[in-house]
Amino acid sequence: MADPETSWTIDLPDEAATIALAPRIQPLVGPNALVTLSGDLGAGKTTFARALVRLLTKDPALEVPSPTFTLMQVYPTDAFPVVHADLYRITDPSELAELGWEEAAEGALLIVEWAEKAGELPPDRLDIDLAMTSGRDPGRRRATITGHGVFAERVARARNIQTLLDGAGWGMAQRAFMLGDASVRAYERLTNPDGARAVLMISPPRPDGPPVRNGKPYSAIARLAEDIRPFIAVDEALRAQDLSAPAILAYDAEAGLAVLEDFGAEPVVDANGPMPERYAEATAVLAALHGRELPTELPLTGAPAYRVPPYDLDAMMIEIELVLEWYAPHVARIQLSSSARAAFINLWRPLLQQICAAPATWALRDYHSPNLIWLPEREGLHRVGVIDFQDCVMGHPAYDVVSLLQDARVTVSDDLELKLLSHYARLRRAQTPDFNMMDFARAYAALGAQRATKILGIFARLDRRDGKPHYLAHLPRVERYLAKDLNHPDLAPLRAWYETHLPRALAAQT
Repeated sequence: MADPETSWTIDLPDEAATIALAPRIQPLVGPNALVTLSGDLGAGKTTFARALVRLLTKDPALEVPSPTFTLMQVYPTDAFPVVHADLYRITDPSELAELGWEEAAEGALLIVEWAEKAGELPPDRLDIDLAMTSGRDPGRRRATITGHGVFAERVARARNIQTLLDGAGWGMAQRAFMLGDASVRAYERLTNPDGARAVLMISPPRPDGPPVRNGKPYSAIARLAEDIRPFIAVDEALRAQDLSAPAILAYDAEAGLAVLEDFGAEPVVDANGPMPERYAEATAVLAALHGRELPTELPLTGAPAYRVPPYDLDAMMIEIELVLEWYAPHVARIQLSSSARAAFINLWRPLLQQICAAPATWALRDYHSPNLIWLPEREGLHRVGVIDFQDCVMGHPAYDVVSLLQDARVTVSDDLELKLLSHYARLRRAQTPDFNMMDFARAYAALGAQRATKILGIFARLDRRDGKPHYLAHLPRVERYLAKDLNHPDLAPLRAWYETHLPRALAAQT
């Protein structure tokens, strides 16, 4: 079977366009990557290489001569070395050893002209062929970018991004990486030459993981979004409810790309923690939403309606079992017996069955400080900008309230939590006179314990499996929330199980 290969052709009307090609290529490459440059003499190979090296070194005035005579030049950067080589004068691949090629290439990004002189090329590489085009303009060039192996998907994504941006009027925008999250999503800020800003959301389809139960992967059982369509549908639905979700300026559902309104970056927290006024308004948004009749089928432009999945027993159970699989062995250093595991499941199941039987609303599932942007120029509920809701399910209204008021990344004091719970209850009673706060408080404690249990497992998994240890810093906060939730009288048998079998999860309660 041939290695995967994807090509992308770009017209370069002048030298400035050749230089501007470098920022398009930069996101595709990194350490231990090979970029091969080919094409006619005078087609701009060294011009492009110089632009890419200057971009990577963050030095726009860096002297980057052609390595025709030195053969190889090494440039340090903050992240990895960059090796620019010209192998035109190499007559045999064995000569590379004398240059110290292997030592220089280790952990480096290689930008190589006349790479074929090195012998057989690796299957994973990025080829850029620069050619002069026929016509009246002698400065016009054409770049054909071909990704081989692992670079094929990267090139396809870059091509799709540029096509989307060109069609939406953002093709000339500067792109700056904003952040990635615990999933495969990433975000870039776009700035057009006129100063207008937007956000590029890169959310490729989620690859199926291994089957874990009944032939289904974890993501399917936990009701996690498989592609960008749920985000698009829920975004439009929230805006239809007159809430501040970002306007969608353009999107490509197949490629998992969207250009979104830029809400800026003003948070609802500061150095001291939650800002009470902003948290109160975020709580009011939930109260307003939960007092409405909300549809389960959401329109999706040009596609069948999207049905919001239920937050069912299977989803909630497989989430809490993460604590058994990841937190217990890797954080608490405990190997739980099969009887302890069975008791855990048997205690949780009837508790969550009650939750599932209650009237459901949209549970956005990630309604907490990182995903709430303060919009001071707007009024009332519109001041709360909401993002990251693609995993929305039909669930109990207490879930998002506890997500906000027991924030895994920011400590919410007991006093503020109680004040905001009372605020939520007053707003709900004003809309729905028969709102029962006692029932809500019971569900709030149960879902708080469920969510904390799940997060302990997720953060341990992010550390152990995904190499993201910084999430472990939040474990004591989540453990305190769990201990507090388990103080509810209805959860006493469950608390006893944690005290007996997983006391580490309650150790941070004081």
